[in-house]
Amino acid sequence: MGTFAVTGSASGMGAATARTLAEAGHDVIGVDLRDADVQADLGSAEGRARAVEEVLARCGGRLDGVAAIAGVGPNMPDPAAVISINYFGPVELLAGLRPALAASGAGRAVVISSNSASTVPLIDDRLAALALGGDEEAARERAGQAVPPPELAASAPSITAYATSKLALAHWVRRTAVTPDWARRGILLNAIAPGAVLTPLMTGSTGGAAELDADEFPTPMPLGVFGQPEDIAFWVHQFLKPEARFTTGAVLYVDGGTDAAMRPDGYPTAMTF
Repeated sequence: MGTFAVTGSASGMGAATARTLAEAGHDVIGVDLRDADVQADLGSAEGRARAVEEVLARCGGRLDGVAAIAGVGPNMPDPAAVISINYFGPVELLAGLRPALAASGAGRAVVISSNSASTVPLIDDRLAALALGGDEEAARERAGQAVPPPELAASAPSITAYATSKLALAHWVRRTAVTPDWARRGILLNAIAPGAVLTPLMTGSTGGAAELDADEFPTPMPLGVFGQPEDIAFWVHQFLKPEARFTTGAVLYVDGGTDAAMRPDGYPTAMTF
């Protein structure tokens, strides 16, 4: 059995993942703002540093896997906080825990992106570039300048920062997974892009989507149902298994077919010369 760190473990997809891993017999180190083994704010550099320090102390410097699931939604009123929590939180946490993943000999890491990265037409390319460049201060300033369309201002004031943070995170995974510090150390790094999953984050961002018919949802729902946290936890668990030894840099859509319905020819993209 292994030792795994799970952020966002107090609710939603993080809680479902922590349960799935514990039921499989693993030791789980939960990280969240409250009700967790390690209580830390991943929206700040100090909180991330504390989370890394405490996780390393609990695992003895050796981790079999990390599920970086903690995040906030587009309903959060502060877009600067959204970019800090959703992008810099998992990126800096995984950078700090990478040596412990390498020490296991077959470390696994999974982050949570979103199908909003490809289905929300409000991406800020400059914000994404600042995030990927590691400039959190400038990224926070840029995020604060984003003004959503009037019809989204009340329910999703941070929609641009949210979608952009999830796109930048997916790009970070693709870029980072193939570098020698990860790939040649045997550490696999992948992302999952959920769609409409019934979590507190999702229902808070949509004004109670749990009470809606899936066919009335703003984006297409080909399966006619919403996802459950356990649907994401299942795939997180698969990516964290030792047997998942030949998959890295992947972005797996677990969204009931929404992205495929909206962009049937959008992925994969053919390489051009």
